[in-house]
Amino acid sequence: HVSDESEDSEDREADGRHELVGSRILEEHFIPAVTEPGKLHVAAKRYLCATESEYFATLSPVSVRSLELQGGPFTDAQARAFEENPHYADAVQLRRYDERAKDPEMVTPDFEHFRPHLEAGLKSDA
Repeated sequence: HVSDESEDSEDREADGRHELVGSRILEEHFIPAVTEPGKLHVAAKRYLCATESEYFATLSPVSVRSLELQGGPFTDAQARAFEENPHYADAVQLRRYDERAKDPEMVTPDFEHFRPHLEAGLKSDA
C-alpha cells in the first residue's frame, strides 16, 4: 500500500506528489529510462495543457482539480524547460497512455506480452 490518496480523488486539498512516491519505489528495481517518465507524469500533464489546447478539454473534472493543486498548466518558459529534460518525450507518451487507460472499454494484452519489456528495464543488480 503506497498512499491513501490517488490523483483522481475528488476531495483532495493538496497535491500528494504521487509521481514521486511511485518513482521512489520503482527506482529500487528499474533503470532511469523506466522511472524518470513516471516521475515526470504530473509535469507532462501540465505541459500538455499548456501546449495542446484540446488536451485540457479531455481532462475529467477530478483531473482538472488535481491540475490546479499541481500548479496549473506550465508557462511558456516552464514548457520550454520541460522540453530540455531528456525524458520529456517518454513522459508525454506515458501521460497519453495513462489517459487512454482510463477507458473502461480498453482491451490490453496480457501480462506475458509486457514481461520482456519489464525484464529489459530491470537494474542489473535487482
